[in-house]
Amino acid sequence: MSLDVKVPTVGESITEVTIAKWHKKSGETVALNDLLCELESDKATFELNAESAGVLDIVAKEGDIIPIGAIICKIVGNGAVTSTTSPKAPEPKNETAKFTPDSSGNVLDVKVPTVGESITEVTLANWLKKEGDIVKLNDVLCELESDKATFELNAEANGILRIIAKQGDVLPIGATICKIEEGGQSSVISHQSSAKTEVIDIPQTTNVNYASGHASPSAAKILAERGVSAAEVKGTGVDGRITKEDAATAQKTQVPVAKSETASSPTPISVGGSRESTAQKMSPLRKTVAKRLVAVKNETAMLTTFNEVDMKPIMDVRAKYKDAFKEKHGVGLGFMSFFTKACTVALKEFPAVNAQINGDEIIYNNFCDVSIAVSAPKGLVVPVIRNAELMSFDQIEKEVVRLATRARDNKLTIEEMTGGTFTITNGGVFGSMLSTPIINAPQSAILGMHNIVERPMAANGQVVIKPIMYVALSYDHRIIDGRESVGFLVRVKQLLGDPTRLILGV
Repeated sequence: MSLDVKVPTVGESITEVTIAKWHKKSGETVALNDLLCELESDKATFELNAESAGVLDIVAKEGDIIPIGAIICKIVGNGAVTSTTSPKAPEPKNETAKFTPDSSGNVLDVKVPTVGESITEVTLANWLKKEGDIVKLNDVLCELESDKATFELNAEANGILRIIAKQGDVLPIGATICKIEEGGQSSVISHQSSAKTEVIDIPQTTNVNYASGHASPSAAKILAERGVSAAEVKGTGVDGRITKEDAATAQKTQVPVAKSETASSPTPISVGGSRESTAQKMSPLRKTVAKRLVAVKNETAMLTTFNEVDMKPIMDVRAKYKDAFKEKHGVGLGFMSFFTKACTVALKEFPAVNAQINGDEIIYNNFCDVSIAVSAPKGLVVPVIRNAELMSFDQIEKEVVRLATRARDNKLTIEEMTGGTFTITNGGVFGSMLSTPIINAPQSAILGMHNIVERPMAANGQVVIKPIMYVALSYDHRIIDGRESVGFLVRVKQLLGDPTRLILGV
């Protein structure tokens, strides 16, 4: 008994496909859902999987153009080997053993687990195992990426892996990502390595066939875009078919131009060089950041107020005590601890800046969870320093280093990025002089730090050169009034201009 495998419907406007590549050979034993071949249309490439277990009998060759619904191959069931072109060859004594799953074993569906309350879908970032691999319980199968973090998916049983979702697929929570055929029993399949197959020469009445000079769907699309006719291209594919590579290197035939026309129309200047463009799919993190930033701009009454800070007092303190600080605490004394400490003091004095809107209510927080914006390889992330108002300078510096390191290693957890009542972002490390940072919703304010530049300033009737940093506070005017926003920023400036106030708490 045999099963006819036909070309499936792959799109409303697609009437034919090209067999791009066979992954199995005729006479080879295949299992259910094994990848048989790749089909190529003018829009995309599709995979054709086995619809049952059995022995493969290929009908259409690699490079053939097949209409939708046509028979592409046959699968002979029950492991019986039959052939429409040659008699069955005797089995050789020297056989190659191949591990296959026991058909009587259980099949376990491995689904996308729940990874967070607000996460509804994940992206399959990377497969660490291959189709048909034998896996053990708790083996890492693949990496799943959400808009907040990366997770590992482990095997839930021993068995053979059958992959369903491909790398890059976006999957909802609970979707089946792969299957594991349990049991682990093996059977030996004999490969007829020494069997002789009779080759029948079929005389051809002509050297011209349908494939000769015919462009594959993808090649035809490239030729159309370049304005090149298929008759101008020599095909190098199977039976003279025009491949994508042929289309990419094809040149349009130049039509001779009369001298009078050339004299009146100047030749355009060509400087050469590449004009290629590449498209890259947005990561879940980047898509989420984009949606949230647009939502903040549309849903909040955001304003920004500016001020300047004389950084010389802080720089003097750092220069004097940085070596002793690092020797005692094992971490450097940076600017972030000064700014974090100053903001926590100011947040206590201006609680609206530390609050947030929840429906018709304003939630005032009696703690300061300060979010620190960090540029990670996959995009901007904002880990949180919990209860920063209770921390000392060395504790803040250690927490900043820890979170920044985990962010750059893509190891931040959802808990480390959830919450936060106020955000600090430092664009100065990239050379920014002035900016208007966007609020990190649902928070109501964000402080932007910038680069330190020596500027001429008036002091006691004289012009002096001082290291100045511009600071910006973006805030939601629905909850924070101008008096509070300006007062908050002036208080931060006052504390940073005299670091002794931070130590004495005045």
